[in-house]
Amino acid sequence: MLFWIGATLSAMICRIFGRWRVIGKENIPREGGVLLCGNHVSYIDPPALAARANGRHVHFMAKLELFQIPVLGRLIHGTGAFPVRRGTADRAALKKAIELLLSGEVVAMFPEGQRSLDGALLPAEAGVGMIALRAKVPVIPVALVNTEKLLPPHSMFLKFTRLRVVYGEPVQLDDLYDKGGREVVEEVGKRIMTAIGKLLDEYRVG
Repeated sequence: MLFWIGATLSAMICRIFGRWRVIGKENIPREGGVLLCGNHVSYIDPPALAARANGRHVHFMAKLELFQIPVLGRLIHGTGAFPVRRGTADRAALKKAIELLLSGEVVAMFPEGQRSLDGALLPAEAGVGMIALRAKVPVIPVALVNTEKLLPPHSMFLKFTRLRVVYGEPVQLDDLYDKGGREVVEEVGKRIMTAIGKLLDEYRVG
Protein backbone atom coordinates (compact mmCIF):
# COMPACT_ATOMS: atom_id res chain seq x y z
CA MET A 1 0.00 0.00 0.00
CA LEU A 2 2.77 2.47 0.89
CA PHE A 3 4.44 1.90 -2.46
CA TRP A 4 1.32 2.79 -4.43
CA ILE A 5 0.64 5.87 -2.28
CA GLY A 6 4.21 6.99 -2.87
CA ALA A 7 3.97 6.26 -6.59
CA THR A 8 0.82 8.37 -6.89
CA LEU A 9 2.35 11.31 -5.01
CA SER A 10 5.58 11.05 -7.01
CA ALA A 11 3.66 11.09 -10.28
CA MET A 12 1.81 14.23 -9.19
CA ILE A 13 5.06 15.99 -8.28
CA CYS A 14 6.77 14.99 -11.52
CA ARG A 15 3.77 16.08 -13.56
CA ILE A 16 3.35 19.46 -11.86
CA PHE A 17 6.98 20.47 -11.51
CA GLY A 18 8.55 18.41 -14.28
CA ARG A 19 5.93 18.40 -17.04
CA TRP A 20 7.19 14.86 -17.35
CA ARG A 21 6.99 12.42 -20.21
CA VAL A 22 7.28 8.70 -19.57
CA ILE A 23 8.64 6.91 -22.61
CA GLY A 24 8.96 3.19 -23.31
CA LYS A 25 7.18 1.80 -20.26
CA GLU A 26 5.85 -0.96 -22.53
CA ASN A 27 9.42 -2.33 -22.53
CA ILE A 28 8.83 -3.46 -18.95
CA PRO A 29 7.17 -6.92 -19.02
CA ARG A 30 3.86 -7.02 -17.17
CA GLU A 31 4.90 -10.15 -15.29
CA GLY A 32 8.07 -12.01 -14.35
CA GLY A 33 11.33 -10.81 -12.88
CA VAL A 34 12.77 -7.56 -14.25
CA LEU A 35 15.87 -5.57 -13.30
CA LEU A 36 15.60 -1.80 -13.87
CA CYS A 37 18.92 0.07 -14.03
CA GLY A 38 19.04 3.86 -14.12
CA ASN A 39 21.48 6.74 -13.93
CA HIS A 40 21.61 8.53 -10.59
CA VAL A 41 21.86 12.32 -10.28
CA SER A 42 19.22 13.31 -7.72
CA TYR A 43 17.41 12.10 -4.62
CA ILE A 44 14.20 12.27 -6.67
CA ASP A 45 15.46 9.51 -8.99
CA PRO A 46 13.93 6.51 -7.15
CA PRO A 47 10.34 7.82 -7.03
CA ALA A 48 10.60 9.19 -10.57
CA LEU A 49 11.83 5.84 -11.88
CA ALA A 50 9.19 3.77 -10.10
CA ALA A 51 6.07 5.97 -10.37
CA ARG A 52 5.00 4.70 -13.81
CA ALA A 53 6.81 1.37 -14.23
CA ASN A 54 4.03 -0.21 -16.31
CA GLY A 55 1.91 -0.92 -13.25
CA ARG A 56 4.60 -2.96 -11.49
CA HIS A 57 5.61 -2.78 -7.83
CA VAL A 58 9.28 -1.84 -7.79
CA HIS A 59 11.64 -2.99 -5.01
CA PHE A 60 14.62 -0.69 -4.55
CA MET A 61 18.08 -1.52 -3.33
CA ALA A 62 18.78 1.55 -1.14
CA LYS A 63 21.78 2.55 0.93
CA LEU A 64 21.72 1.31 4.52
CA GLU A 65 22.02 4.81 5.99
CA LEU A 66 18.51 5.71 4.80
CA PHE A 67 16.99 2.89 6.84
CA GLN A 68 18.67 4.25 9.98
CA ILE A 69 16.81 7.58 9.80
CA PRO A 70 13.79 7.62 12.15
CA VAL A 71 10.42 7.53 10.38
CA LEU A 72 12.01 7.68 6.91
CA GLY A 73 13.59 4.28 7.43
CA ARG A 74 10.23 2.74 8.30
CA LEU A 75 8.57 4.36 5.30
CA ILE A 76 11.25 3.12 2.91
CA HIS A 77 11.04 -0.38 4.31
CA GLY A 78 7.26 -0.26 3.98
CA THR A 79 7.53 0.35 0.23
CA GLY A 80 9.42 -2.92 -0.22
CA ALA A 81 12.92 -1.47 -0.44
CA PHE A 82 15.86 -3.31 1.14
CA PRO A 83 19.24 -2.07 2.39
CA VAL A 84 22.69 -2.40 0.85
CA ARG A 85 26.03 -1.49 2.37
CA ARG A 86 27.71 0.74 -0.18
CA GLY A 87 31.35 0.19 -1.04
CA THR A 88 31.29 -3.45 0.05
CA ALA A 89 30.36 -6.78 -1.47
CA ASP A 90 27.08 -6.96 0.44
CA ARG A 91 26.14 -10.58 -0.13
CA ALA A 92 22.90 -10.28 1.81
CA ALA A 93 21.69 -7.47 -0.47
CA LEU A 94 22.76 -9.32 -3.61
CA LYS A 95 21.00 -12.47 -2.42
CA LYS A 96 17.83 -10.51 -1.63
CA ALA A 97 17.80 -8.90 -5.08
CA ILE A 98 18.29 -12.23 -6.83
CA GLU A 99 15.58 -13.90 -4.75
CA LEU A 100 13.08 -11.16 -5.61
CA LEU A 101 13.90 -11.37 -9.31
CA LEU A 102 13.64 -15.15 -9.40
CA SER A 103 10.25 -14.93 -7.66
CA GLY A 104 8.97 -12.68 -10.46
CA GLU A 105 9.37 -9.26 -8.85
CA VAL A 106 10.78 -6.00 -10.21
CA VAL A 107 14.03 -4.75 -8.67
CA ALA A 108 15.51 -1.32 -9.39
CA MET A 109 19.05 -0.20 -8.73
CA PHE A 110 21.52 2.46 -9.73
CA PRO A 111 24.59 0.61 -11.05
CA GLU A 112 26.89 3.55 -10.35
CA GLY A 113 26.31 3.07 -6.62
CA GLN A 114 26.16 6.80 -5.91
CA ARG A 115 24.88 10.07 -7.31
CA SER A 116 26.87 11.75 -10.06
CA LEU A 117 26.96 15.40 -9.03
CA ASP A 118 28.09 16.61 -12.47
CA GLY A 119 25.70 14.39 -14.45
CA ALA A 120 28.46 12.34 -16.08
CA LEU A 121 27.89 8.59 -16.02
CA LEU A 122 30.13 6.70 -13.63
CA PRO A 123 31.35 3.10 -14.12
CA ALA A 124 29.00 0.40 -12.90
CA GLU A 125 29.88 -1.37 -9.69
CA ALA A 126 30.25 -5.16 -9.76
CA GLY A 127 26.96 -5.85 -7.99
CA VAL A 128 24.73 -5.20 -11.00
CA GLY A 129 26.70 -7.65 -13.13
CA MET A 130 26.56 -10.34 -10.48
CA ILE A 131 22.81 -9.94 -10.06
CA ALA A 132 22.09 -9.90 -13.80
CA LEU A 133 24.20 -13.00 -14.45
CA ARG A 134 22.62 -14.97 -11.60
CA ALA A 135 18.98 -13.96 -12.13
CA LYS A 136 18.97 -14.08 -15.96
CA VAL A 137 15.96 -11.77 -16.18
CA PRO A 138 15.38 -8.87 -18.60
CA VAL A 139 17.57 -5.89 -17.73
CA ILE A 140 15.90 -2.60 -18.68
CA PRO A 141 18.08 0.54 -18.92
CA VAL A 142 16.39 3.68 -17.62
CA ALA A 143 17.37 7.25 -18.50
CA LEU A 144 16.37 9.87 -15.95
CA VAL A 145 16.60 13.19 -17.77
CA ASN A 146 16.68 16.46 -15.78
CA THR A 147 15.90 14.97 -12.39
CA GLU A 148 18.91 16.93 -11.09
CA LYS A 149 17.08 20.09 -12.20
CA LEU A 150 13.81 19.02 -10.59
CA LEU A 151 15.57 18.46 -7.25
CA PRO A 152 19.13 19.81 -7.44
CA PRO A 153 21.93 18.34 -5.31
CA HIS A 154 22.05 19.79 -1.78
CA SER A 155 18.63 21.40 -2.26
CA MET A 156 15.37 20.71 -0.43
CA PHE A 157 13.22 22.66 -2.89
CA LEU A 158 11.68 21.47 -6.15
CA LYS A 159 12.17 23.51 -9.29
CA PHE A 160 10.28 23.59 -12.57
CA THR A 161 11.90 21.76 -15.48
CA ARG A 162 11.19 19.32 -18.32
CA LEU A 163 11.52 15.80 -16.98
CA ARG A 164 11.85 12.63 -19.03
CA VAL A 165 11.84 9.05 -17.75
CA VAL A 166 12.81 6.67 -20.54
CA TYR A 167 12.67 2.88 -20.28
CA GLY A 168 14.78 1.31 -23.01
CA GLU A 169 14.72 -2.09 -24.64
CA PRO A 170 16.33 -4.97 -22.69
CA VAL A 171 20.13 -5.06 -22.70
CA GLN A 172 21.45 -8.03 -24.65
CA LEU A 173 23.28 -10.33 -22.21
CA ASP A 174 22.44 -13.83 -23.45
CA ASP A 175 25.96 -14.46 -24.72
CA LEU A 176 27.40 -13.86 -21.23
CA TYR A 177 25.18 -16.11 -19.11
CA ASP A 178 27.31 -19.25 -19.49
CA LYS A 179 30.58 -17.47 -18.78
CA GLY A 180 32.24 -16.49 -15.51
CA GLY A 181 34.96 -14.30 -14.14
CA ARG A 182 35.49 -10.66 -13.27
CA GLU A 183 35.78 -9.64 -16.92
CA VAL A 184 32.27 -10.96 -17.64
CA VAL A 185 30.82 -9.14 -14.63
CA GLU A 186 32.49 -5.92 -15.80
CA GLU A 187 31.21 -6.42 -19.36
CA VAL A 188 27.64 -6.64 -18.07
CA GLY A 189 28.10 -3.33 -16.27
CA LYS A 190 29.61 -1.69 -19.35
CA ARG A 191 26.73 -2.80 -21.57
CA ILE A 192 24.15 -1.51 -19.12
CA MET A 193 25.84 1.88 -18.71
CA THR A 194 26.30 2.18 -22.48
CA ALA A 195 22.58 1.55 -22.99
CA ILE A 196 21.70 4.18 -20.38
CA GLY A 197 24.11 6.65 -22.01
CA LYS A 198 22.53 6.18 -25.43
CA LEU A 199 19.08 6.89 -24.01
CA LEU A 200 20.34 10.01 -22.26
CA ASP A 201 21.88 11.29 -25.49
CA GLU A 202 18.71 10.60 -27.45
CA TYR A 203 16.23 12.13 -25.04
CA ARG A 204 18.20 14.91 -23.39
CA VAL A 205 16.23 18.17 -23.25
CA GLY A 206 17.16 21.70 -22.22
